[in-house]
Amino acid sequence: MKILYIGDVMGDSGLEVIEQILPGLKKELGVDLTIAQAENTTSGKGISLNDFDRIRAAGVDFCTAGNHSLSLEEIHQAMSDPEAPIIRPANYPAGTPGRGFKYIETTDGPVLIVSLLGQIVGRDADKPTINPLKTIDNILDAEQSKPKIATIVNFHGDYSSEKFIIGHYLDGRVSAVIGDHWHIPTADADVLPGGTAHITDVGMCGSLDSSLGVKFSSIIPRWRDGKQTRNQLEESGRMQFNALLVNIDPKTAKATSARHIRKIIENL
Repeated sequence: MKILYIGDVMGDSGLEVIEQILPGLKKELGVDLTIAQAENTTSGKGISLNDFDRIRAAGVDFCTAGNHSLSLEEIHQAMSDPEAPIIRPANYPAGTPGRGFKYIETTDGPVLIVSLLGQIVGRDADKPTINPLKTIDNILDAEQSKPKIATIVNFHGDYSSEKFIIGHYLDGRVSAVIGDHWHIPTADADVLPGGTAHITDVGMCGSLDSSLGVKFSSIIPRWRDGKQTRNQLEESGRMQFNALLVNIDPKTAKATSARHIRKIIENL
């Protein structure tokens, strides 16, 4: 079974990249299930219902989440609906809208998908979260008896050490652990000794000639002059597509290969 996990979709330019590249890529690679990190899809912060429909129409089967996933209230109902293919981080406190893990049916069988938030995530570092390692332990224990052909864990965090450690912590217990949030891909796509595919950060979809999808003109004054500026998304110039392709044996739920895919578009 081939699963394609797409990195953070950043604004309209990220959606346009998905719409242009994904349909042909799925056919070329024979992808069975496509998952995308959607927390930045609408203007870089959150995901609207319209953009949720748009990303699904482009060929994404399921959306994972990060610290901005609940920014727009209109998506909360879908996050809570067990049948809607979108989740928020599982280690938010009780009472937070939405669900942190769901199943999606595929032609090979059910796949469990979980999102987790790192303990340090930028300006949201002070917001209450539950320890992600303990959270995933509880989920895996509770879901152990339910039939599944794969378990995919998305880890959205800042620290490379935390994103790397959880891969090895879950090695042999899940099919893949895929890090995101940096918007910059790391060169460590691998299948760990126990059969778990892992990458520290898969990267993003959207502007390449920018600061993580944001115009340099709105970022450089912060570093040079200490000014507080508002993020402005870059919608021109070269664009990028980043994803991890994981091949999984449905009989064992173990990964047999993991390959990072990066495509550059000169002109959308």
